[in-house]
Amino acid sequence: MSSTLVLDEDGAVELLAYLVTAARTQLDEAAEYVPMRLLTAASRLADMIESRASAGLRPCLQEVRQGFAETAVRAGDPDGYVDRLDALCRSVAVSVAASLGLEGSAP
Repeated sequence: MSSTLVLDEDGAVELLAYLVTAARTQLDEAAEYVPMRLLTAASRLADMIESRASAGLRPCLQEVRQGFAETAVRAGDPDGYVDRLDALCRSVAVSVAASLGLEGSAP
């Protein structure tokens, strides 16, 4: 696996600021907003790095951004929300395993 620089300092600081302020916001918001905040951060990161990411990683980043849109609202369909988030987690795990050359190594 070769390493590619995908995030510059400005992007890293923007994401850091979002995460810190989201942590503070969570003190005053309902707990159900926590996954939404984390998905927002993941979507922002995917958007920031997609243009510099390797061709193999781009589909995963696009899926994260799409998955964020699909899992943005939990209240209307809690079970569907969990199912979509589980599917997104599986997809990201497969992409990460592939990028690390670990395909097929899980039991």
